[in-house]
Amino acid sequence: MASESKGNESAAAPAAAAASGKWKMKICCVGAGYVGGPTMAVMASHCPDIRICVVDMNKRRVDAWNSAHLPIYEPGLNEVLQRTLNRNLFISTDVQGGIADADIVFIAVNTGTKDFGHWAGNGYDLSAYESVARAIAQYSTKSVVVVEKSTVPVLTADRIRTVFEANAKPGVHFEILSNPEFLAEGTAIRDLEEPDRVLIGGLSTASGQAAVQKLVDVYAHWVPTARILRTGLWSSELSKLACNAMLAQRVSSINALSAVCEASGADVAEVAMVMGTDNRIGNKFLNASIGFGGSCFGKDLLGLIYLCRAFHLHEVADYWSQVLKINEYQKQRFSKYVVQQMFGNVSRKNICILGFAFKKNTGDTRESPAIDVCRFLTEERANLFIHDYAVEAHDIKTLFPQATVSNDPQTAIYECDAVCVLTEWSQYATEVDWEKAFATMSKPAFVFDGRNILPHQKLADIGFRVWAIGKGEFKSSKVKSK
Repeated sequence: MASESKGNESAAAPAAAAASGKWKMKICCVGAGYVGGPTMAVMASHCPDIRICVVDMNKRRVDAWNSAHLPIYEPGLNEVLQRTLNRNLFISTDVQGGIADADIVFIAVNTGTKDFGHWAGNGYDLSAYESVARAIAQYSTKSVVVVEKSTVPVLTADRIRTVFEANAKPGVHFEILSNPEFLAEGTAIRDLEEPDRVLIGGLSTASGQAAVQKLVDVYAHWVPTARILRTGLWSSELSKLACNAMLAQRVSSINALSAVCEASGADVAEVAMVMGTDNRIGNKFLNASIGFGGSCFGKDLLGLIYLCRAFHLHEVADYWSQVLKINEYQKQRFSKYVVQQMFGNVSRKNICILGFAFKKNTGDTRESPAIDVCRFLTEERANLFIHDYAVEAHDIKTLFPQATVSNDPQTAIYECDAVCVLTEWSQYATEVDWEKAFATMSKPAFVFDGRNILPHQKLADIGFRVWAIGKGEFKSSKVKSK
């Protein structure tokens, strides 16, 4: 009973504070997407004495956050929202009110790769970011700390400072901090609850360091201070790009080695295991696959390449460009192999696609390798039957209107010529009845595992022609009777 009473008191505290109008601090986050929503929800759960408002101009998205059908899929997110929403976390379209009332304003809007004009395909599109900066300058009625949460190119803080200085009201001062997110979709709540580090960059001035301390005090509600790293503003902005570039490099490195493994008869999983035991290398991001996707790696690599070229570091830019080239090569290599093994022709053949999200535990399809593979197969005139555990059918049909989207993998596989595993949902290995699938498929029945999650030898023994990335073909171990 004591623990139950304590829980009720903690839940009631924010409501009491709201009723009295006495909050220790007020925070506003502009942008209710993959970063803003989860980050502020977790922050609110650990800071019941702080009022947190997430604002976004997209009413449909805001309505979804306030409903039972969240706009994003993220394990654990719903439970956090149940503890915080409409207690000390509020999500609305009131951009003006949220900014005007805030002591700290986070900017968490999309900063995707520019797809128009002279720097199309390289530089960042900061139009939404600049728009938010102008809104902050317009609506702020007191001095405020502005926090860069979106991934931005180096020196962005210097550029938006000019916006603030040109538009600020008399007596209103803006201090800019860089606080990049290091979230992995699918584990975002865990990453926020127990982060490897929280990075805060600010100017070395007295006001800059006071702003840094103000944000440190917020995170210190639940993050050990030893994990809260303080750097200069420019180091913080660059660190996000550097981290993602290094992770993308590891993915492309193991994928490049997967091609060598297939050619030589080596097993990429065994090679990766040996590499992972070297403490100078470590065992993270050494799983061979059809390539990386998502909203970060490709965009941040392009941003880093653009930055290198802007500084006339062309050899450095070429180095990082090769990481992207290997990623494209891996997707093309997988797609071409599928067609080649199916006798050089997939026209009018039925191919089942298991997994459409760029990784498991998310419904995000941004830059998903599955899109490139499906596009290749569609151009080869294959009939696609697609399943994913989290991606909405509408999102798939928008990209591939001729595809058939199934509610369960068993139905998607039915009467197909081949199966391609493109997202590492573990359920494909544990929940699919592969013997039943084989019985319904056209023969020879092919399985192409682009994520190395299936029991390959078992499938080969059932009768499938099995190929796994970085491992090659699997032959049946059964001895045929004479």
